[in-house]
Amino acid sequence: MASRTTLSRDALDATPAAGDAGVVRPSVDHGRLATYAALGGLAGAVPLPWVPDSLVRRVRGALAHDVAARHGVSLTPEARAALAEPSGGGGPPSATAQALRFVGVRLGARLLSRFGPFALVWPAREAVRTFVLGHLLDRYVAVARAERAVRIDLAEARRVRRAIDGAVVRALAVAPSRAVEPTAVDDQRDAFTALIDGLIGLAAGVPARVTQRLDAAFDELVSEADG
Repeated sequence: MASRTTLSRDALDATPAAGDAGVVRPSVDHGRLATYAALGGLAGAVPLPWVPDSLVRRVRGALAHDVAARHGVSLTPEARAALAEPSGGGGPPSATAQALRFVGVRLGARLLSRFGPFALVWPAREAVRTFVLGHLLDRYVAVARAERAVRIDLAEARRVRRAIDGAVVRALAVAPSRAVEPTAVDDQRDAFTALIDGLIGLAAGVPARVTQRLDAAFDELVSEADG
């Protein structure tokens, strides 16, 4: 029986990621990301102080681990915490800050709940933030990561987290390359049907366009941080 070699922490940090050795590892598909996003949204809707942040942190931590593991890298506990923190990468807020935020959020949600669909704002916010975390972390490890170590440490996680948070803001000002829309070879639609189909197709393409803007903004921020 072959003996098992245990790598020291320093040796593990210096070991190249599995992808560098020619091993192709699958990225997290959007269906899986959507499930994590839904769990993040449900966790954010729990009507109790402190509990939503704790649950969202668990969901985001599991997502960060999932993404890293699929690319053959690991996260230190500190790196996972920085990526999973709902309120930002600077560390968890104090109990008082969480309580005050809970009161403010719940009062706002109560007011918005009188307007029907607006009651979904807060769960949707956490769902979107969870999806963005998974999508951009996956992009970072698969495309933009320059580190050779198999482990992502706290300093690297904080750089990634700043780029992820910044991409959401910068995406509004980034103009990604225009996608070429397919055209029908033998279009049998009348003008009105073509117009309605075009409007529906435009709405259906919004998530893809938003994702393209996020990707472009994230790539810029990562390049600036590495430079």
